[in-house]
Amino acid sequence: MTPRRPRPPGGRPIDTRAFDLLSLTMALVLGLHSPHLPGWLTVALALILGWRWWQRRHQAGRVPRWLKLPLLALLTLAVIVQYGNIFGREPGTALAVGLLILKLLETEVARDVRVGISFACFALMAALLFDQGLVATVVVALGLLPALATLRALEPGQLPAPSLPRALLPALALTAAALPLALLAFLLVPRLSSPLWGAPTPEQARTGLGDSMTPGNFTDLLIDDHPAMRVSFDGAPPAPDQRYFRAYVMWHFDGRSWRRLDPRIAPPRPPAPIDVASSVGYRISLQPTRRRVLPMLDVPLQAPAQATLQADREVMADKPVNDPLDYAARSALRYQLQPDLDERSRRLGLRLPADFNPRTHALAAQWRQRYGSDDAAIVRTALTLFRDGGFRYTLAPAPLGRNSVDDFLFDTREGFCEHYASAFTVLMRAAGIPARVVTGYQGGYWNKLGDYLLVRYSDAHAWSEVWLAGHGWVRVDPTGAVRPERVSLGAAAAAGDQLAWYRNDWLQGLRNRWDIVNRWWDQGVIGFDALRQRGLLTPFGIRDADTATLGVLLAISSVLFIAAGLAWALLRRQPRDPLRGALRRLERKLARHGVVRRRAEGPQHYLSRAARALPGQREELANLMRSYLELRYAHDEPPTEPLRAFQRAVRDFRIVDVVK
Repeated sequence: MTPRRPRPPGGRPIDTRAFDLLSLTMALVLGLHSPHLPGWLTVALALILGWRWWQRRHQAGRVPRWLKLPLLALLTLAVIVQYGNIFGREPGTALAVGLLILKLLETEVARDVRVGISFACFALMAALLFDQGLVATVVVALGLLPALATLRALEPGQLPAPSLPRALLPALALTAAALPLALLAFLLVPRLSSPLWGAPTPEQARTGLGDSMTPGNFTDLLIDDHPAMRVSFDGAPPAPDQRYFRAYVMWHFDGRSWRRLDPRIAPPRPPAPIDVASSVGYRISLQPTRRRVLPMLDVPLQAPAQATLQADREVMADKPVNDPLDYAARSALRYQLQPDLDERSRRLGLRLPADFNPRTHALAAQWRQRYGSDDAAIVRTALTLFRDGGFRYTLAPAPLGRNSVDDFLFDTREGFCEHYASAFTVLMRAAGIPARVVTGYQGGYWNKLGDYLLVRYSDAHAWSEVWLAGHGWVRVDPTGAVRPERVSLGAAAAAGDQLAWYRNDWLQGLRNRWDIVNRWWDQGVIGFDALRQRGLLTPFGIRDADTATLGVLLAISSVLFIAAGLAWALLRRQPRDPLRGALRRLERKLARHGVVRRRAEGPQHYLSRAARALPGQREELANLMRSYLELRYAHDEPPTEPLRAFQRAVRDFRIVDVVK
């Protein structure tokens, strides 16, 4: 006689379906976190999960300790080696996901499953620390479905669903039923002044533009299609060639890189004087950047609240922009900026490092000798050189050497906005024309449905400003001479030779229209902070909803919601007799094929008549009749396993042919 295998501690072993659902839940957690986990760790955890799933299907039982303990120590050591510690968002998440996968190695009973599901739900929510967008939130919510299905599979008396989608349907219904209560909690639970999910860590914001520029370092920005800001205008939007958004003005050139004036060294100066011919008002919704600069339509006339207008018409916030920021502004479209140039600005605008770019200096000297004091003619000649000199716009230019401008102008002749702005500015200075580099954004997509201009990080741009007598500082965009589409149609058109399928017009339009949904999500969900919550009841006459008011409303709403749920549960008609419910299900199937039970007809007579009416199912109906009679009359209460077998047989019963 074979000895009975001892039951594992903690309860009855789980069946295969429950383990499969648990494995699916953990696989979804691993997939959600894989973008910010080291690749080797993702692969290793996926292999462990797959091996455990395969091993469990062939032989139930926990994995031996001699294998689990070394894996646990190896995981901890690997996280420390990768990140330097186990504390922080990235190392903490890596350790948590790894522990979750290792938990599967000892999961055999219901208690282990419940612990694993609780931990998996925590790990799912942790994914929102990295991405709070609409798509990420929906994916996290969908990740709860297999978790709920797993818990439901542990309930006694549950029949295994015939397929995985059928197993997830009840979980979907539970999630939908919980949405109203979740919405109440979102609106009424008092929150801190930080945005949804807590205060963002520094890594959550994209840095965007920097306060220095080296030809080639815009590449990451120019391929980043995430929104940088959204701009709504008081009237009609400016023409595409006027959509320049000023961020940094850079004066210092060391032969390779450009930098703005150091505010800690340069004495404070008032904003450069400006004569305005026309202006426009607008409002900007800026994404977090971790920097103080506030991009403004060129040229800003004033700074918004808690910001300062700098000497070169840059706008700097009082503190870094770590949260989404909305601000109103006004800028000049036609103007004269600093008509009279002071001597200090002239010196800064002509300064070049010694012993760099000799061929560029020689070319600029030829132009000066040819055109004399006609600075405008020199500017036009430089633009003609870029337009007709065989230059090419590309996001993958050849590397440059020590004399970077010489290499670009006379050898490689390929690059993007940084290369052209830097080379043009050096040419102007070498020719004796004060010039500087300005970085910011140019272009954007005008969203007609949302009535706003969407500016992405890929719209980052660099251009030049030259000072001309009688005109002041004049914006000159040498990139437009090489690739006019960059100014008139935007960055996507200029980079048309890069990833042609991704730059498809139809796909671009779809992505830009999808931004309307993302804008609503950013403003209505992620940006729903304490200030907006306090104004939630303004339409009802309550100007400032304090914590006590919100708490009372939450309590009342929760009680009403729970009462409605209890009333629905009590009024819902459930078959008290599961055996009778299964027979009624069989009766409905037979009635659809013409075999209707008569009012005074007993089950034995009815099923016998059905067997005669349906010869193709005679044997199957006879078996169902015998099973029903035995369950109904041979026991005080139908045994669980035979009852489940009868319910499964009724569920799987199909009528192939009907003979009347």
